[in-house]
Amino acid sequence: MKKGKAYKDKPEVRRVAITYSDSQDWRLEGGVIELKTHRGWVELHYRNHKQLYKYLYGDWRLASELRFKILDRKVVAYLSFTRELEVGYDPKNVVAVDVNENNVTIAFFEDGALSNVYRVETGLGGVVIAYSERRKRVTLGNSTKVRGVRRKLRRLREKGRKLDVLRKTVKFVENLAIGNKAVVVVGNIDEKAKERMEEDANSKLRHRIHQWSVKRLIELLDEKPIHVVKVSERGTSSRDPFTGKRIKWFEPLVIRSAVKGLKRVKVVKVALRVAWVNGRALERDVVGAVNIGLKYLNSDGSPMALGSTGAHGVWAMLVNPHRGSTPLTGLQIFTNTIKYR
Repeated sequence: MKKGKAYKDKPEVRRVAITYSDSQDWRLEGGVIELKTHRGWVELHYRNHKQLYKYLYGDWRLASELRFKILDRKVVAYLSFTRELEVGYDPKNVVAVDVNENNVTIAFFEDGALSNVYRVETGLGGVVIAYSERRKRVTLGNSTKVRGVRRKLRRLREKGRKLDVLRKTVKFVENLAIGNKAVVVVGNIDEKAKERMEEDANSKLRHRIHQWSVKRLIELLDEKPIHVVKVSERGTSSRDPFTGKRIKWFEPLVIRSAVKGLKRVKVVKVALRVAWVNGRALERDVVGAVNIGLKYLNSDGSPMALGSTGAHGVWAMLVNPHRGSTPLTGLQIFTNTIKYR
């Protein structure tokens, strides 16, 4: 039978969602959910599940909100649980996070000195551009209200792919922070800052800025048992962390490195933006992450401190979020040339 709209003489409600925001209007006792209605208390018997008992009789506490949906003759209840976690950290150990279009650059400070830099290649910018072009082809001459068009757009899975990459990136940051008892400092870009960036941009660039996933990544970090501090990102990518002087311009640089894959050796292409200042090669995304960490560590604006091995001991490790936390390759930074291993 062909799917289409069914015209009836009266509207039909197929799905209903109801929320109880106060625990005084509902309670859970003895395998029964009791709801307060205008006709008195109503009992809902639910099926036992070991996952539910794990949270009910574990370290978790039942929240005050209850939400349930009525689907035909079934009732699906959504219970929320909360748990208080003690987050211990050393204020001198910092994981500074700079979110960019195609990567998330992370600078790790140990005891106040820069130790390592990680560059997580997310590729979200390419996902946004590819989805935009595919959406144009799918919707060319068609309306998005057509069932077949909506089905094709759902199959592109832009939201799911972006969320998967962000969650894996957040997991990497979480493991790094917990393993070193560090505080996570992230550059915050609010909606007003996005609007200022979109003012002088064309339609394609405006769309890419609007799809920037900074806010979502910060929300995912806030859900983790780590201490997160938000600082302003203003001017972090255009200041030399050693001298504090303004960097006038960056030059594009593309490097290729051979990486051993699961079955064969692959060539990884990395697009960099490099400036040479006082005999040192500074990469724009790395500079941004380092300056974000310095904003938290050095409130007086003092220059960056390096570890005992000096500038030659700092490497930027390239990480693929889909292949775990093992770095693919490393780039030597803050030296007279860009080297990789």
